[in-house]
Amino acid sequence: MSRGGRPAIVVAATPTSNGDLHIGHMAGPYLAGDIFSRYLAAAGRDVIYTTCTDDSQSYVLTTARRQGVAPGRLCAESTSAIQRSMRAMGLSIVGLPPVRERYRATVTEYFTALHAAGRLRRRTVRVPYAARSGYLYDGLLTGVCPACLSQCSGGVCEGCGHPNHFDELLNPRSALDPDDPVSHRECSILVLPMEDYRDRLTAYFDDVGGNWRPRGRQLIQDLLARPLPEVPVSFPGTWGTPAPFAETPGQILYPWVEAMPAVIYSTWWAAAQRDGARRAAQVDEYWRAGRDAELVYFHGFDNVYHWGLVDLVMLMAHGDRYVLPAANVCNEFYNLEGQKFSTSRRHLIWCADLLADTPRDLVRFYLSLTAPETEQSNFSVAQLRSVTSHRLVQPWNHLGEVLATALAGAGTGLLPTSAAGRDRAIALTEKFRRCYELPAFSPARAAEHALTHVGRLTGVAASVADQHRGGAAREGGSGAGTGQGDLLLSVRALLSAMAPIMIDTAAEAAAGGVDVGMTVSPPPAVAPFRLPRLPDPHGGGSRPQKRADLTALSATPS
Repeated sequence: MSRGGRPAIVVAATPTSNGDLHIGHMAGPYLAGDIFSRYLAAAGRDVIYTTCTDDSQSYVLTTARRQGVAPGRLCAESTSAIQRSMRAMGLSIVGLPPVRERYRATVTEYFTALHAAGRLRRRTVRVPYAARSGYLYDGLLTGVCPACLSQCSGGVCEGCGHPNHFDELLNPRSALDPDDPVSHRECSILVLPMEDYRDRLTAYFDDVGGNWRPRGRQLIQDLLARPLPEVPVSFPGTWGTPAPFAETPGQILYPWVEAMPAVIYSTWWAAAQRDGARRAAQVDEYWRAGRDAELVYFHGFDNVYHWGLVDLVMLMAHGDRYVLPAANVCNEFYNLEGQKFSTSRRHLIWCADLLADTPRDLVRFYLSLTAPETEQSNFSVAQLRSVTSHRLVQPWNHLGEVLATALAGAGTGLLPTSAAGRDRAIALTEKFRRCYELPAFSPARAAEHALTHVGRLTGVAASVADQHRGGAAREGGSGAGTGQGDLLLSVRALLSAMAPIMIDTAAEAAAGGVDVGMTVSPPPAVAPFRLPRLPDPHGGGSRPQKRADLTALSATPS
């Protein structure tokens, strides 16, 4: 699916600006989206990888109250921290766009158009109301999920993924003040009825449902098997973007519905940073159906309802104006030492702290290897250092040493390659390409393949070294230097295949003259090169950061 000349828009779930990114966040949509984007760019695609902070979320209010700071200050500080963490991890997101006048105008215009087209309906609903805290929703509300009976917040259950709008949450309480008495009040709001789009949703998932990972696909099927909820568009809150509707004065736009116009805006902003004076006149130009961009979302299981259904209907409600997502890549939860990451319990590791102590490529590799693609997995600093040291760094550096021995006396001239050696390099590249393509996208599989081929190529390199000492090579042609040339082709293919993950290693190889693009055809001769040495996992993260300017995508500079 991912091949060809189509432009691509890759969207990572919008981070709430109520704190920095921890390792659980980064191992989910953000690193995975970066790897996919880098792969597409390496294959010659025009890629915009983007996201936007979700400043309107009620979780900003709850965190600000807990920390004793103003919500606006929390948003500003969190946005700066998130941006620093993204940059430290080497994400190819150009940056986080400012949530100011142009953002608010884009969001307002998006819903004004839906209102004018008659897509919204006025409804009287019962909403939890606390005597001291006022109307409760999402992060302001806690209770029991009506679908799985687990403790959860309002809006959607993090555990089972099912929504709970209005008065559906059982035993509702105020998250700000659990002792604040809660009742229900009727209020008039505007909603978007998802049931109106059932036929189009069914046809859409019949077409692209196979691109989903199993658990997310099952949740979508479960939700489609029952009446679809009405999505609140306006709501009686005090924090967020004012709702531009005469029927609902004093209300805000429901925070979750902002995500769609927010990432349309962030796509335009990111392209403007890239293109400068050639910026698009219309903010939504890149999302227009006529441009035929390949749109791919990266998010967690707890966002399947929002990114998989709500935001899809938000696009469908505009008729045929916008492209629809080709795939949703959904991750499971990443635990820390066997327990769920928790900001409130301080059970977490901030990305910035880990990267200050551990080289970036090793962090990216380990997160790729262990990230929860289809089931929950576990992060451990001790395991990161042990696994990267024993399974990656030591074998990789040993390969580099054996390669140098195999090339001893080769000089600096081009070394011939054989047809069989070129075929092997192509086969190796294709093996990794299948890890990065949709729908079977899997950085974990790519990382495992890399570990396997490091060991295999070490054996090949030893054989070539033996050949040039008079022994018989197990791989390579019979002409002078052909075994060396074939070996280099395979090592180059490995470097190219790992370039989306190990960005600093790839940058160092590229600076040394190695073409690490995945579209390169194996040539009849290749110049000798060295394999970049990997740093000690205990050696600190400062060295890789000095090369950050070498790692950007050509389409979306970091």
